[in-house]
Amino acid sequence: MHPTEREQAPFRSRPEVELCRRGELRSERFLDAATDAFIEKGYRRASLSEIVGRAGGSMSTLYRAFGDKQGLAHAIIERHMSIVTERLQDLSLSGLPPETALLQVGESILDASISRESLLVHRIVIGEGRDFPDLRDWFFNNAVLPAQAILTDYLEQEIAAGRLALRAPAVASSQFFMMIFGEMIIRVASGNQANPDPVIAREEARAAVDLFLHGALPR
Repeated sequence: MHPTEREQAPFRSRPEVELCRRGELRSERFLDAATDAFIEKGYRRASLSEIVGRAGGSMSTLYRAFGDKQGLAHAIIERHMSIVTERLQDLSLSGLPPETALLQVGESILDASISRESLLVHRIVIGEGRDFPDLRDWFFNNAVLPAQAILTDYLEQEIAAGRLALRAPAVASSQFFMMIFGEMIIRVASGNQANPDPVIAREEARAAVDLFLHGALPR
């Protein structure tokens, strides 16, 4: 296949199929096996036959549930980001003091971001994003933006209440998330860092909250 054809190939998400309870459990095993294989060998080098061998079942069942390797990657990202979004929604930020709310958001995001599945998600999105732009764009539109919107809503409430002064809450939300885990994600996705230390990550999150709220000028 010509390189330009490969680069322009549309991203194929997980097929819309009805699965029984047994089928759902089998699908979860496929996702777990694919996660392990992608982490150990990389997305490109891991084969579907190896994933089927790890999970059990058959190739035909995998194809029916996910379509192909891209469908598996889509499902892994979707499963992980639904967990991240649910964690943020469960925080009930409304009415909390800014320092408390931002620290809860930061720690919630960090706890999710240092998981094996999260590290894989960012490796796929960053490492494969140029070849699979639809996968990359789906991740930003359906995972990153909804998570940022939750924090933006909180910041807008605090601005309206006079407890925060921010010119652009949506921009501030994006900047806050990058302060919390931006460097860590870049290091992990590039292979510079394998296993982030949760203790250090939380200390850096607290420092980010302090800098975000109070800046660096003497006070």
